[in-house]
Amino acid sequence: MELTVTESGEISIVHFAGNLDGQSSPAAQAVLSELIGEGATKILVNFEHLSFISSVGLRVLLVAAKQLQHVQGEVRVCNPNAVVMKVFDISGLNMIIQIAMTENEALADF
Repeated sequence: MELTVTESGEISIVHFAGNLDGQSSPAAQAVLSELIGEGATKILVNFEHLSFISSVGLRVLLVAAKQLQHVQGEVRVCNPNAVVMKVFDISGLNMIIQIAMTENEALADF
Protein backbone atom coordinates (compact mmCIF):
# COMPACT_ATOMS: atom_id res chain seq x y z
CA MET A 1 0.00 0.00 0.00
CA GLU A 2 1.10 3.53 -0.73
CA LEU A 3 0.18 6.57 1.37
CA THR A 4 0.60 10.22 0.49
CA VAL A 5 -0.55 13.23 2.48
CA THR A 6 -1.51 16.59 1.00
CA GLU A 7 -3.13 19.66 2.52
CA SER A 8 -6.08 21.74 1.39
CA GLY A 9 -6.35 24.64 3.79
CA GLU A 10 -6.97 23.16 7.23
CA ILE A 11 -7.87 19.74 5.83
CA SER A 12 -5.27 16.95 5.68
CA ILE A 13 -5.93 14.61 2.76
CA VAL A 14 -4.54 11.09 3.01
CA HIS A 15 -4.44 9.22 -0.31
CA PHE A 16 -4.43 5.45 -0.01
CA ALA A 17 -3.44 3.15 -2.89
CA GLY A 18 -3.45 -0.66 -2.88
CA ASN A 19 -4.95 -2.67 -0.03
CA LEU A 20 -5.73 -1.56 3.50
CA ASP A 21 -5.50 -4.81 5.41
CA GLY A 22 -3.68 -6.48 8.27
CA GLN A 23 -0.31 -6.07 6.61
CA SER A 24 -0.64 -2.38 5.76
CA SER A 25 -2.81 -1.15 8.63
CA PRO A 26 0.06 -0.41 11.08
CA ALA A 27 1.58 2.06 8.60
CA ALA A 28 -1.81 3.63 7.91
CA GLN A 29 -2.55 3.94 11.63
CA ALA A 30 0.85 5.53 12.21
CA VAL A 31 0.26 8.17 9.52
CA LEU A 32 -3.19 9.07 10.83
CA SER A 33 -2.03 9.14 14.46
CA GLU A 34 0.93 11.34 13.52
CA LEU A 35 -1.36 13.81 11.75
CA ILE A 36 -3.66 13.94 14.76
CA GLY A 37 -0.66 14.32 17.09
CA GLU A 38 0.51 17.28 15.00
CA GLY A 39 -2.85 18.97 15.49
CA ALA A 40 -4.89 17.93 12.45
CA THR A 41 -8.60 18.00 13.23
CA LYS A 42 -10.03 17.51 9.74
CA ILE A 43 -8.79 14.44 7.90
CA LEU A 44 -10.10 13.35 4.52
CA VAL A 45 -9.17 9.82 3.49
CA ASN A 46 -9.18 9.49 -0.29
CA PHE A 47 -9.78 5.89 -1.43
CA GLU A 48 -9.68 6.61 -5.18
CA HIS A 49 -6.84 4.12 -5.66
CA LEU A 50 -7.72 1.71 -2.85
CA SER A 51 -8.50 -1.77 -4.15
CA PHE A 52 -9.56 -3.51 -0.94
CA ILE A 53 -10.24 -2.80 2.73
CA SER A 54 -10.43 -5.47 5.43
CA SER A 55 -11.98 -5.31 8.88
CA VAL A 56 -8.54 -4.38 10.21
CA GLY A 57 -8.50 -1.46 7.77
CA LEU A 58 -11.91 -0.37 9.02
CA ARG A 59 -10.51 -0.39 12.54
CA VAL A 60 -7.81 2.10 11.45
CA LEU A 61 -10.53 4.54 10.46
CA LEU A 62 -12.51 3.96 13.64
CA VAL A 63 -9.46 4.57 15.83
CA ALA A 64 -8.71 7.83 14.00
CA ALA A 65 -12.35 8.92 14.31
CA LYS A 66 -12.28 8.22 18.04
CA GLN A 67 -9.00 10.14 18.49
CA LEU A 68 -10.47 13.11 16.62
CA GLN A 69 -13.62 13.16 18.76
CA HIS A 70 -11.47 14.26 21.70
CA VAL A 71 -10.46 17.41 19.82
CA GLN A 72 -13.80 18.11 18.13
CA GLY A 73 -12.39 16.81 14.85
CA GLU A 74 -13.57 14.43 12.19
CA VAL A 75 -12.35 11.89 9.66
CA ARG A 76 -14.21 11.51 6.38
CA VAL A 77 -13.80 9.29 3.33
CA CYS A 78 -14.10 10.03 -0.37
CA ASN A 79 -13.87 8.18 -3.68
CA PRO A 80 -14.74 4.66 -2.51
CA ASN A 81 -14.99 2.07 -5.27
CA ALA A 82 -17.89 -0.42 -5.34
CA VAL A 83 -15.98 -3.06 -3.34
CA VAL A 84 -14.96 -0.61 -0.62
CA MET A 85 -18.47 0.90 -0.50
CA LYS A 86 -19.96 -2.57 -0.04
CA VAL A 87 -17.66 -3.21 2.95
CA PHE A 88 -18.73 0.12 4.45
CA ASP A 89 -22.40 -0.72 3.92
CA ILE A 90 -22.14 -4.23 5.38
CA SER A 91 -20.13 -3.09 8.38
CA GLY A 92 -22.33 -0.08 9.07
CA LEU A 93 -19.31 2.21 9.03
CA ASN A 94 -21.12 4.42 6.54
CA MET A 95 -23.39 5.39 9.46
CA ILE A 96 -20.38 6.55 11.52
CA ILE A 97 -18.03 8.09 8.96
CA GLN A 98 -19.30 10.47 6.32
CA ILE A 99 -18.58 9.35 2.74
CA ALA A 100 -18.43 11.57 -0.35
CA MET A 101 -18.22 10.30 -3.90
CA THR A 102 -15.53 12.82 -4.93
CA GLU A 103 -12.74 14.70 -3.22
CA ASN A 104 -14.12 18.06 -4.34
CA GLU A 105 -17.54 17.21 -2.85
CA ALA A 106 -15.91 16.19 0.43
CA LEU A 107 -13.76 19.31 0.63
CA ALA A 108 -16.71 21.59 -0.08
CA ASP A 109 -18.81 19.87 2.59
CA PHE A 110 -16.13 19.76 5.29
